[in-house]
Amino acid sequence: MVNSMTGYGRGGHICGELEVVAEIRSVNNRFLDIAFKFPKKLANFEQQARDIISAVIGRGRINVWIGMNGAQEIEQSLTINHPLVANYLHVAKDVESTYHLKNDITVKDLLVLPDVLIAEAGESADEESWEATKIALKKALEEMSAMRRREGEELCKDLILRINELERYLFNMQDLSRNAPELELGKLKERVKRLIDREQVDEYRLEMEMALIADRIDISEEITRFFSHITLFRELLQDESSQGRKLNFLLQEMNREANTMASKAYTSEISHLVVKIKEEIEKIREQVQNIE
Repeated sequence: MVNSMTGYGRGGHICGELEVVAEIRSVNNRFLDIAFKFPKKLANFEQQARDIISAVIGRGRINVWIGMNGAQEIEQSLTINHPLVANYLHVAKDVESTYHLKNDITVKDLLVLPDVLIAEAGESADEESWEATKIALKKALEEMSAMRRREGEELCKDLILRINELERYLFNMQDLSRNAPELELGKLKERVKRLIDREQVDEYRLEMEMALIADRIDISEEITRFFSHITLFRELLQDESSQGRKLNFLLQEMNREANTMASKAYTSEISHLVVKIKEEIEKIREQVQNIE
């Protein structure tokens, strides 16, 4: 199963006069990163919300917004942060004496300063608000997860087509590399003999050098490993859980094998196939970056 890391979900719940709306957005990220925008009265429940999300989502940048409307949302007691007010007045007095400015601070001026007013809700109200929020959050999470699954299914279809194309290139390269080394070495041997036609040729030494060259241009091991990576890639696409990190690792290994084959390429046909393989790997990598 493949899940995309891109999704959106919205959920709501009404409890008496309280209406709660939850929105969740997710985008690509290497790890799970959750950011909340909560009403202050729900600040103590952030960890519980984080646990609910992390139980369903494994990777991605998740943005959560919670909105509230109704009597429950506004039934809060307001208190004055007296130590902070005293600090504000002390600073104002200091500015007045230092810069010889007129100090005409009013009550209205004080009340609009940050954190002077503290809104507090009772514990029972907070619990009731959280229960309603939890229901809305789970609805939004379910909708977003469904969207991520649908997009993941489309990604999986595209990846299967691309991995099949990659495999086709490998079969072509395998056919080229099966008999080509012997032919190339035969041509090289003839050229060497022509160059030193008038000199005595040490056949044994020449055969040893040819054997070393044959080993350096042999790409059969790289092709075998590449096929095994493709097999594992297909298995991971069908895994019960989304395996974005493992797929990305396999692509790194495929790219490493392609680089080795490029360094050993001894014909233009093989070099052209390596270029096509690397292009296809890059296209697959772009898609895998969006898989959870």
